[in-house]
Amino acid sequence: MSFFNNVIVVAAQLLPKKVIKFFSMKYIAGTTLEAAVDTVRNLNDRGIYATVDVLGESIKNKAEAITAKNKAAEVLDAISLHNLMSNLSIKPTQMGLSIDENFAYEQIKELVQKAKELNNFIRIDMEDSPYTDATFRIFKKLKEDYDNVGVAVQAYLKRTYNDTVILNKLGTNYRLCKGIYIEPASIAYQDKQVIRESFLKVLETIFKAGNYAGIATHDEYLITESYKMIERMEITKDKYEFQMLLGVKEKLRDKINANGDKIRIYVPFGEDWYPYSIRRLKENPNIAGYIFKNIFSLKR
Repeated sequence: MSFFNNVIVVAAQLLPKKVIKFFSMKYIAGTTLEAAVDTVRNLNDRGIYATVDVLGESIKNKAEAITAKNKAAEVLDAISLHNLMSNLSIKPTQMGLSIDENFAYEQIKELVQKAKELNNFIRIDMEDSPYTDATFRIFKKLKEDYDNVGVAVQAYLKRTYNDTVILNKLGTNYRLCKGIYIEPASIAYQDKQVIRESFLKVLETIFKAGNYAGIATHDEYLITESYKMIERMEITKDKYEFQMLLGVKEKLRDKINANGDKIRIYVPFGEDWYPYSIRRLKENPNIAGYIFKNIFSLKR
């Protein structure tokens, strides 16, 4: 991140929360499940799929983790009730991973079982590096009994290609993304093009293994190169989908959809919108610049 972008992000964090909320709501469905359902329904009406995420990662105890699990279960019920084209994404720390790995496993297993009964799917998000090994352990254990669970992998981590080679043997359903957490150069690539090359290398090994890839990126270079790979390797449409964040590059989203390719939008909602918004600002400082631009335009 450039010095200028750093300044913008820091300045944005000093703004009143109500200002951040006003502009960040484009990227968040709202604070309630009802708002998330409406957002997903609107996407579905365009032929676009969704994955719903209940915001919140800072779990302090098991009681909070159980509450988070119950909210996630309500999402599965709502998807079924409203016949939505959506699955559920969960963060392991929200399910209690930072407290007790076995406890988190049982929590996630309960959700995967419920999703199975409702003919739905659970995506386990990948968080920062202290939780990578434990997340994979939980996923591998779940795969012994369930086929409706997948995991995310992050191309900027130097370990990811080797992890994917192992996970491929399980018939893994992936979300492949660049990665958004700040990680040291000792374990994560820092150069933009090197990360892109890692992304494509990992995607190729997923396809070679015959596994399903959620190609999660807004990077038009990567989308173009993914299309070239799909054509070159003769990958059928039932083996991949594109994934993007709510409110980001909607014209590109619609172009992919119009092309007849499956696209899924990550739809976050909940009371913990502020930490998510700040994290996205750090990931994409252009959003912060957009906020300041609009603030000054409103004052004219």
